[in-house]
Amino acid sequence: MAPENSKDSHAMDQDVQPPPSKLLPKEAKKKKEEKKDEDLSEEDLALKQQLELYVERVQDGDPAIQKMALEAMRQEIRTATSSMTSVPKPLKFLRPHYGTLKSYYEKMVDSELKRYLADVISVLALTMSEDGDRESLRFRLQGSIGDIGSWGHEYVRNLAGEIGNEFQQRQTDEQPVDDLMDLVKQIVPFHVKHNAEPEAVDLLMEVENLELLTQHIDKGNYKRTCSYLTSFASYVPEPDDTLVLDIAYQLYCKFEKYPDALRVALRMDNTQYVKSTFAACKDLLEKQQLCYILARQGVLLELDEELADNDEQRELLQELISNSKLSEGYLTLARDLDVMEPKTPDDIYKAHLVDGRASAGASVDSARQNLAATFVNAFVNAGFVQDKLMTAPSMESSTGSSSGSWLFKNKEHGKASAAASLGLIVLWDVDGGLALVDKYLYSNDNHVVAGALLAVGIMNCGVHNECDPAYALLFESVNKEDPTIRIGAIMGLGLAYAGSQKEEVLDLLTPIVQDSKVGIEVAGFAAMALGLVYVGSCNEDVAQSIVLALMNRSEAELGEPLARFLCLGLSLLYLGKQDAVDATMEVAKTFHEKISKYCQVTLDSCAYAGTGNVLKVQALLSLCADHLEKGDSHQAPAVLGIALVAMAEELGLDMAIRSLEHLLQYGEQNIRRAVPLALGILSVSNPKISVMDTLSRLSHDTDSEVAMAATVSLGLIGAGTNNARIAGMLRNLSSYYYKDPSLLFCVRIAQGLVHMGKGLMTLNPYHSDRFLLSNVALAGLMSFLHGSLDMKSIILGKYHYVLYFLVLAMQPRMLITLDENLKPLSVPVRVGQAVDVVGQAGRPKTITGFQTHTTPVLLATGDRAELATEKYIPLSSVLEGFVILKLNPDYQQDHLSS
Repeated sequence: MAPENSKDSHAMDQDVQPPPSKLLPKEAKKKKEEKKDEDLSEEDLALKQQLELYVERVQDGDPAIQKMALEAMRQEIRTATSSMTSVPKPLKFLRPHYGTLKSYYEKMVDSELKRYLADVISVLALTMSEDGDRESLRFRLQGSIGDIGSWGHEYVRNLAGEIGNEFQQRQTDEQPVDDLMDLVKQIVPFHVKHNAEPEAVDLLMEVENLELLTQHIDKGNYKRTCSYLTSFASYVPEPDDTLVLDIAYQLYCKFEKYPDALRVALRMDNTQYVKSTFAACKDLLEKQQLCYILARQGVLLELDEELADNDEQRELLQELISNSKLSEGYLTLARDLDVMEPKTPDDIYKAHLVDGRASAGASVDSARQNLAATFVNAFVNAGFVQDKLMTAPSMESSTGSSSGSWLFKNKEHGKASAAASLGLIVLWDVDGGLALVDKYLYSNDNHVVAGALLAVGIMNCGVHNECDPAYALLFESVNKEDPTIRIGAIMGLGLAYAGSQKEEVLDLLTPIVQDSKVGIEVAGFAAMALGLVYVGSCNEDVAQSIVLALMNRSEAELGEPLARFLCLGLSLLYLGKQDAVDATMEVAKTFHEKISKYCQVTLDSCAYAGTGNVLKVQALLSLCADHLEKGDSHQAPAVLGIALVAMAEELGLDMAIRSLEHLLQYGEQNIRRAVPLALGILSVSNPKISVMDTLSRLSHDTDSEVAMAATVSLGLIGAGTNNARIAGMLRNLSSYYYKDPSLLFCVRIAQGLVHMGKGLMTLNPYHSDRFLLSNVALAGLMSFLHGSLDMKSIILGKYHYVLYFLVLAMQPRMLITLDENLKPLSVPVRVGQAVDVVGQAGRPKTITGFQTHTTPVLLATGDRAELATEKYIPLSSVLEGFVILKLNPDYQQDHLSS
């Protein structure tokens, strides 16, 4: 009994000391405050005394008493509850004794009791230890091997943090980490069981052992885990990002979510995985959904016996992969939204809304205006198979030339673009389109023939026909005398077979690239076409032939505006391939100084496009900081490079926009000219107000090159959105620049882009909820932007058909739901702004501010759709493009919902 009495009297000494208030009022005040702190409720006081008693008893000589005291103390700590903001009471009252317990622990002999005490000290260290001490972990490793989850969440989270730091430390000192891994194997199941999958993933990433995850994930939590893994991959340096995606891929396959697994395989760009996903999927409907995903990404998978069960099925699936249903689906959408009526350029310009002076000057029928109208007409009616300029039956039957009248309102090279515009109007409809283009192929005018060849390439862009008409019609013309015809055929091949790695094209075009007698412009287009066909493939033969061409050309030729296409063609081979570009980079350093730097920067920015690599952005920014002599042209592609690398995820994108603002203020003239284009690609088809205002300001810039780039970029950020604010800005610009034909041409092009496909299309290279990046689309945008870096000699010169490179990025921004026979099926869907719910607790809403429509519907950039009915189950988790629905077997018809 003695120790207990002494203990109580000790507590009373502490608590009840009468303050000497008469002596010093200051001291009295202090004592009063202390007393207030000690003013505990009766039960708290009892608990405090109880715990202090346990601390005494732990230091008792008798092991039995020690054990009882430790057990009681453990019980108190484990059962204590606390509010969110305060420390649990037992921990609070034991704080003063932390040192006492630690020093007693050091003296104890090794026994089970010592391990018990280590457990308690480890928990106390949660609130007591100094930063960076990792005492909680140290005592945990010396403690008993028990269930750590019973000490509570906060303790486990703290341990996980300390394990991460300790692991790093031990890796540096090259010490074993087995004991840490044993703890990790206890913590991960605890996290997963308590819906904290992101924390489990983070811990495993810290200890570099993500493979452990797959054993603990089950049907209930794989979705959340995979969504965390896939979104977290954007922020991990390579090669870890592939590892993270690989785990997500394995989990999706384990739970037979093949469409999601296929998307991850495409993101990793792993053909082996794509094939094995396809082979593993046994359900025919689901296979068809996989085909639609492949077609959207532009991956041409040749199906063999393993991937399809019989010939009939193989034909059906191959047809879906070749994207031949795209035109049909797009026209279904157009009919549903009632926009089939062709539009004329005047419907777009809306000249009657513009104040007087502009319309007065517009009555002159100039070739440049007609050329602009050709492009506007082509972009606006793209894919609709009918318009009022090129396909309309001509009234003048006496001349016998049907629909040729518009064609001949264009001069020389203008005719080429006019004939090519027909390809854009019949986009994706190969069978119907060839009949319309055919007559121009036999024209006596070389420009018309060149345009018709290009039209064949354009209409085959993104769709693959089993007869392969594009190659058959184009290959002979590639080696004709006339350079215009050659360029038409070469560019046509590049567009028709972009991303397909077709070997015949390689054999056909390599000699042209290498032949130094060929004009640099033909060689430039041939290099670009090869770059597009072999985009992101790192093909050595193509690389070698372009490198040789760059080495053998004279200085004067390398100074030509189209020489940059040789560099870009080379760079597209390494699009998104990161360090695979290193060897070619070394070779580029040996080129003529006129083009060497331009080539290096373009290679670098293409190789890291869409990776979000911070170090590359910094390197490119520092290039832009140099003040150069005239004639150096490598800073402009560096500015575009910043945009390309940073477009990978939203955070980097916003930061890049801010950095570009700084470049505008402090950069040299050649940098300022590229900034609007970089802004254009950062929010392509996504009219953000801030970017729009910056571009609007720049479109009135004193430097006409900056103004032109800004005007075209206004078209890019509004591409296919019909955005009324941008349309208004462009109308005002058209009256502002009515005397400047070059700028007016740019305004017209921008107007055509904003109303592209009558507002049913997008140029955004990202799809599937911003998860996948289409290499072909990005390559098309890049070709256009590099062409726009020298507006005057390329787009405003005689190579305006570079605009048609944008076709590669044009895609319908639609959601069409199909039934089990792949016929369109109207169902209600909610469309709203996508919300990022990765790693959030519970089941938060994934969209906000939604409206309910029936399919088919349009999706803007940043929109997401979800089904508003339980009747059907979508086969794809991302509702975009073509989605197959199957009936939900558990659905009960509600008598109210009839």
